[in-house]
Amino acid sequence: MNLFIQIPCYNEEQTLAITLADLPRQLPGIDDIKWVVIDDGSTDRTAAIAKQNGADYIVSHTQNLGLAKAFMSGLHICLKNGADIILNTDADNQYSAKSIPDLIQPIIERRADLVIGARPISEISYFSPLKKFFQRLGSWVVRIASNTDIPDAPSGFRALSRELALRVNVFNKFTYTLETIIQAGQKNFAVTWVPITTNEWLRPSRLVTSVPAYIQASLVTIIRIFVVYRPFVFFMSIGVTFTCAGLLIFLRFLIFYIGGDGDGHVQSLILAAVMIGIGFQVGVLAFVADLLSVNRQLLEEIQYKNRSDDVG
Repeated sequence: MNLFIQIPCYNEEQTLAITLADLPRQLPGIDDIKWVVIDDGSTDRTAAIAKQNGADYIVSHTQNLGLAKAFMSGLHICLKNGADIILNTDADNQYSAKSIPDLIQPIIERRADLVIGARPISEISYFSPLKKFFQRLGSWVVRIASNTDIPDAPSGFRALSRELALRVNVFNKFTYTLETIIQAGQKNFAVTWVPITTNEWLRPSRLVTSVPAYIQASLVTIIRIFVVYRPFVFFMSIGVTFTCAGLLIFLRFLIFYIGGDGDGHVQSLILAAVMIGIGFQVGVLAFVADLLSVNRQLLEEIQYKNRSDDVG
């Protein structure tokens, strides 16, 4: 089996050499190990540092496209050069390379197609309480949407089988972490997790530029997950909520009407009609969104065949 270790980077000249120095070149059950560095439009010496420290492949974006795009570029290069297992890690050396054997073992034994390295979130001192909260919230959303039991869905330390890597798509520009788990779960790939250790803090997170920005990005990501992967449940829940609220308001009007005081509550009747109408329209939208979801799945099958032909 060939293991490719990919590292998405953006201005990582200060930490990349430390990360690469910890990566293995030999592991039990692995025939060959390659290192892939994705330079996502860095303005520093990231690419030069990668070359100096033994990276086998360097992918360079002319401008910063974001973490998700860098992740997908890495997958393409790994697949094209014969990867059987693709392991993704961060350039800030957050994840301990000593956990790599544990991370890839379920794939070597063909027990899983996606293995997530679960960090001891509550024990990491440099994670703020807000970040810990959104880590748990994101993991909870992913568990619902993917029917998996991953405790640390935002973890970027993960290993994918070749077959899963051929089928992965990332629509979100903010991060790839949540979507890949949901896609794997919905496509009936085996998904599991292993506990990992983390290294000392070297630099601030690049994803969390500020608390308001992090909250906004996290909420948008969570909402998009439900819209894209659970469209019927998402829109039908909204439709049912509006319809039930409208019926309750109508029931209130009806009580007043039977009591002979209906003339003073016509506004309630109008509001009830509007809310029931909105609920019906959103319910219809749920069926349309579900049909679009089926169409997306068919397009993904075509994309999978094209990718398979492209990478051999």
